[in-house]
Amino acid sequence: MGLRMANLAVLVLFASIGAVAAQYGSPDAAPGSAPPVPSPRDSVPSYISPVVAPTASPPSTATPTPPRPNPSPSAKPSLKVGYYQSSCPRAEKIIMQAVRSATSKNPGIGAGLIRMHFHDCFVQGCDASVLLDPTPANPQPEKLSPPNFPSLRGFEVIDVAKEALEKVCPGRVSCADIIAFAARDASFFLSRGRINFQMPAGRLDGRVSLFGEALTFLPPPFFNLSQLVANFKAKNLDEDDLVVLSGAHSIGVSHCSSFTGPLAPNPPAMDPAFATKVLSQCPLLSPNISGDPTVMQDIVTPDLLDSRYYTNVLKRKVLFASDAALLSSQQTSIKVLENVFMPSRWEMKFAKAMVKMAAIELKTAANGEIRKTCRVINN
Repeated sequence: MGLRMANLAVLVLFASIGAVAAQYGSPDAAPGSAPPVPSPRDSVPSYISPVVAPTASPPSTATPTPPRPNPSPSAKPSLKVGYYQSSCPRAEKIIMQAVRSATSKNPGIGAGLIRMHFHDCFVQGCDASVLLDPTPANPQPEKLSPPNFPSLRGFEVIDVAKEALEKVCPGRVSCADIIAFAARDASFFLSRGRINFQMPAGRLDGRVSLFGEALTFLPPPFFNLSQLVANFKAKNLDEDDLVVLSGAHSIGVSHCSSFTGPLAPNPPAMDPAFATKVLSQCPLLSPNISGDPTVMQDIVTPDLLDSRYYTNVLKRKVLFASDAALLSSQQTSIKVLENVFMPSRWEMKFAKAMVKMAAIELKTAANGEIRKTCRVINN
């Protein structure tokens, strides 16, 4: 019944594609319209503060505002753009350089950083809990949970950025903010500059990381639409955020076990020819680190963060049941179609959704800190 409804929804949508395409043009032309990736010699993105001479506001003649009292330990931090302009003016530049270096060598690391942002915020909130290594007191942190291990990538980029930051402004920049900035910068570089936005900061790092919570709060790739909507709603994200953020599947790879294992059946609506091609890359072996190969999530533009993912959804050339689920209701099917034919609109919405997600369940001074090292809590 679900497959029949999905096919019916797609048929209804394709009946209107001619009119929409006439207005917005061909979706296949969208990737080619992206500007070239900025080189290190180009001007930095608009959201990056200059290193040497940040733009200063003209002196104010107004009466100075008295200093604010120290916030209550239970008060939630107030995120703002340019949070480190005074305390660590080079912070965003340093993080951007680490991300640019990594993604220029391997775009997949950028995809991992975007995914890390999602996996961090959905578990314990945006507090860098996903970065904590196992210890004798906590041998099973969330980074070792199946949704994260061994597939989550980019930890070394966070380490490089944190080490550089601690040299110039020790104890100032939280690991949670580094993840958020790194995901933003990865979005910028992987979209060839088309996804360009400011990320507010001021998060604190958490002290708790639990293996089981990653399984509880991260949506698995076999969720149906109602399960996905409920999962996002629990984090104050709506159905539109779900569809928009799913576009991150336009880049990166997936382990075969994510869509061929007994708990992750193939999407029922997967195009047969596509399924044959993909499954030929996935030998029927017991999943393990060495015997679990990866496949591209988007075979058309695998190294570009773009709206091509939604064309793949319409053509049923997607890996996960959760991808195919976006066509199981008329409302989400329309959103998919809009993102196909209005790529620039999706880029803006993706940026907005990333910022919205980055404010989930922030830590307070009572249960947060700024870690000296991102992999361990402070003593």
